[in-house]
Amino acid sequence: MQQTASLSRKLIRIGAGLLVVALVSIGLTLWVTWQLEGGAAAVNEAGRMRMQTWRLASAVQARVEPAELKALVARFDESLALLREGDPSRPLFVPWDDQVRARFSDVEALWRTQRPLWLADPPPAARDLLQAGAAFVDASDRLVLVIERHLSRLTAILNLFQLLMMGLAIGGAVIMLFTGYMYVINPLAQLREGLRKLESGDFKTRIEVDTVDEFGQVAAGFNHMAATLQSLYEGLEAKVEAKTRRIEAQRARLEALYKVSAFLAQAGSIDELARGFAQRVRAVMKADAAVVRWSDDANQRYLMLASDCFPQDLVEEERSLLAGACACGNLRPDARTRVIPILSHDEAPVRHCAKVGYESVVTVPIRMQQRLLGEFNLFFRTPVLLSADEIELLDALASHLASSLEGLRADALDREAAVAEERALLARNLHDSIAQSLAFLKIQVHLLRTAVQKGQAPQVQGALDELDVGLRESIGDVRELLVHFRTRTNTDDIEQALQETLQKFQSQTGLPGQLQIQGEGLPLPSDVQVQVLHVVQEALSNVRKHAGATQVGLEVHKGERWRFVVRDNGAGFDTGKHPGQSHVGLNIMRERAGRIGAEVGIVSRAGQGTAVTLTLPPHPEVSNTARAPGGAPVSAGVRGMEEQT
Repeated sequence: MQQTASLSRKLIRIGAGLLVVALVSIGLTLWVTWQLEGGAAAVNEAGRMRMQTWRLASAVQARVEPAELKALVARFDESLALLREGDPSRPLFVPWDDQVRARFSDVEALWRTQRPLWLADPPPAARDLLQAGAAFVDASDRLVLVIERHLSRLTAILNLFQLLMMGLAIGGAVIMLFTGYMYVINPLAQLREGLRKLESGDFKTRIEVDTVDEFGQVAAGFNHMAATLQSLYEGLEAKVEAKTRRIEAQRARLEALYKVSAFLAQAGSIDELARGFAQRVRAVMKADAAVVRWSDDANQRYLMLASDCFPQDLVEEERSLLAGACACGNLRPDARTRVIPILSHDEAPVRHCAKVGYESVVTVPIRMQQRLLGEFNLFFRTPVLLSADEIELLDALASHLASSLEGLRADALDREAAVAEERALLARNLHDSIAQSLAFLKIQVHLLRTAVQKGQAPQVQGALDELDVGLRESIGDVRELLVHFRTRTNTDDIEQALQETLQKFQSQTGLPGQLQIQGEGLPLPSDVQVQVLHVVQEALSNVRKHAGATQVGLEVHKGERWRFVVRDNGAGFDTGKHPGQSHVGLNIMRERAGRIGAEVGIVSRAGQGTAVTLTLPPHPEVSNTARAPGGAPVSAGVRGMEEQT
């Protein structure tokens, strides 16, 4: 039979019962003690009356003053009144019962009889006084004896209460121990034993619940936990196996995504990219064939970029596929990855796939920023049902393919733009240097022909000298251009490239040059280094052509804003005037500097040399329209000129 009281209520009831018994016992003990204290004081007061009797007798015999005698009688009256009425403050009160009242009445009656005797004048004889005193003392003794008997009974009752309280204490301790064992220790022991069995793997362990108190609720919770653990443990192996398979599948998908992404990042051409992607995706999805198709801008025709294990006759038929002519290449802008059952499809090209033996085809759109670029198809010879994880994997692979193809396209456009920019710059350099020199040589040839026809020997010699000087300058310009385009940079530091540039300048001109590098700064990007070298080379070229200097210095100041200074001690010029055609290199330097966000400053005075300063921004980089990885390309014409010179 279940006990319905909670543990707290049980403990409160037991504790309250023990507390009531203890309070009653304590109250009775205090009451008995109070009675004993009052009775003892009454005994003392009664004994005091005996002493007062003999004192009164002595005073009468000694014939004291009447006033003093009356005072002694008054004190006797006060003692009797005190015994009659009691004094709670002392405490003092007579433990009244029938015998005590009778003896006290005798004492009062005797005092009323003897009181006139003690106040008589003349006083009575000594014998009468002694008899009266002895009679009153006997009456007082009998009163005291009765009170002491009553007090002895109270003392016995007090001793009995003390024994009862001792028994109550022992019984309360036993009850508390029994209660603690029944309601606390025993349930805890059962719970501990159940936990021990549960820890050892015995999930069938249950605790008997015979109460609805706190421990009963804990036991019920333990049983529920044990049942839950038993059910979980029974299916744990299957769940672990299923979870392991799922994790393994996810790991395989992530590994496949990583490998395909790594391949796409390394592919160098569209053919390599598409072919490798088709092979890897087919292997990942365990398909029988894979095809990658690319659409035109209007999504009207799909070109087969690559295929893997696809029959050759179908490759020839579907190399260029009109949109809508087949289930493949028939994607809407909002299409998603889907599985097409080939055998239930009515279109003729799909039936061609069925003849080959394919039963299902998976079409995955290739998008780039919501723009449909193409699709890739996976062919299966068995029915296919894709899970959500597999669809997510295919969409991710398609997104990576789109990014890689767009990256190759962007790189090709960047290279094309860089080549075009470098060709334009080369054309301007040729126009500003060699073309002008050739025009000058053409004029000299015309003057030479005229002088020969007229037989003017001095003019012939002068024209030949001018031709010789012009040819040497043209050859120098060509060599200088080749030096520019053969320059290579160091990705860690530009110091080596600057040193090589200065050494080539010294070998061409024979002028002494000095390189000074100061400060510390982050290395410059390689494409920025190329532009810096071209500006420095152009400044050195202007020194060679126009300065007439005997000494050249190159100063490099590293820091947040790099600064390059080309300084010479040549003729200089007036910077306020238009530089003219002889200084067209200044425009080229400013154009190069503008491509990396830098500034070119020129300080020069006539006869005091020139200082060309290139100041870079804090974080220089080449603009997109001018970036050419690895520096400017060397065209075939330039290589031909290098071979000739």
